[in-house]
Amino acid sequence: MSLVSAFVPIWILTAVGYAACRWGLLGEAAASVLGRFVFHLAMPAALFLALSRMPLSGFAGRSLLAFAVSTVAVVGFGWAGASRLFGRGPGERPIWGMAAGYVNSANLGIPIATQVLGDVSFLAVVVLLQVLVVAPVILVALDRHSDPAGRIRVRRIASLPVRNPVILASLFGVACSAAGLRLPSAAAAPLTLLAGAAVPAALVALGASLHRTAPSRAEPAEPAEPAGAAEPAGAAEPAGAAEPAGAAELAAVSALKLVAQPVIAYAAGLALHLSAPQLLAVVVCAGLPTAQNTFIFAQEYGVGEAVANRAVVVTTTLSLATLAVAATLLG
Repeated sequence: MSLVSAFVPIWILTAVGYAACRWGLLGEAAASVLGRFVFHLAMPAALFLALSRMPLSGFAGRSLLAFAVSTVAVVGFGWAGASRLFGRGPGERPIWGMAAGYVNSANLGIPIATQVLGDVSFLAVVVLLQVLVVAPVILVALDRHSDPAGRIRVRRIASLPVRNPVILASLFGVACSAAGLRLPSAAAAPLTLLAGAAVPAALVALGASLHRTAPSRAEPAEPAEPAGAAEPAGAAEPAGAAEPAGAAELAAVSALKLVAQPVIAYAAGLALHLSAPQLLAVVVCAGLPTAQNTFIFAQEYGVGEAVANRAVVVTTTLSLATLAVAATLLG
C-alpha cells in the first residue's frame, strides 16, 4: 500500500464522523464522549504497549533530536514573532509559540502514525518530549505573566505527569521496557483489543469535532492540560474571544505549523543522516496540526484564545492534505 493510500482510511473515517454528527446519529456529545474514551482508555493502552515493547535505545537518538530542533525553532520563532510582527503582549507570546509548534501527538497523531508509519513508537517519544519538556516551559511562562508578583505554581506544573492517563501509561511503558518486563497474555490480549479501538474512535471523534459550532470546557484535551482533561482532535470557534485574530496572523501561524516545522525537521534529519523511514517519521510527526491543548492553555490563562482556537481549527482541517503531500515526496 502506498503512503498516500494510507491516508484514505483516515479521510473516510473522519468524513464518517463529520457526517454522523451532522445527521445527528451520535448525539451532541459525540466528540466529547469518543474523545474521552480514546484519551482515558484506548490511547493509554496503545502507548503503553508500544513503549513497553520498545528497547531503551529507541527512546532517544538522532530522530528525536531532529524533531526537537524543529519544535524549538518554530516555537521560538512564533514566540518572538508574535510581538514583533503582530504586537502581541508578553502573556500571549507563549500561546502563539505553542500554536505554531506544539503538535497534536495524541488523538490525531496515533491514527496518522499507525496508518502511515506502521507503528506509534516514535510518536510515543514525541508525546513524552512535549508533555515533560515543552508544556512545562509554556506553563512556567504563562504562570509568570499571569501572576502580578511573577510567581510560578511549581506544584501544579510538577504534578502534570501524574494527572492524566496518557502520561502515566507512557511512563509505565518506559519502566516496563527498562525492567525487561513482558505482560502475560491474559493481560496483553485485552489491552491489545482496547488499543485497536484508538485509531477508528479517534478519527470519528475528529470528524465529529470539526462539525461542532461551540467548544466546551468539558471536552477531552491533549495530554498536558493543567486540569488533566482529555483532548478532542479538533475544535471550534470560541464564543466571545477576547481579541481578534486577523487573516495574516492566522496564515502565519498555520504556515509555521504545517510548512516550516516539517521542513526544518526534514533539514535537521538530513543533517543528522537519518534513514528514509526515520526521516519520514520525523517529518510526519512535525507536520501534525496544532494541539487542542493550545486553546485549553489560552482559555485557562485568558490570553490568546482567538489565535489558539483558530489555529487548531485551520491546521487540523488542512493537515491531512499537507501530510499526504509530505508522505508522497518522501515516499
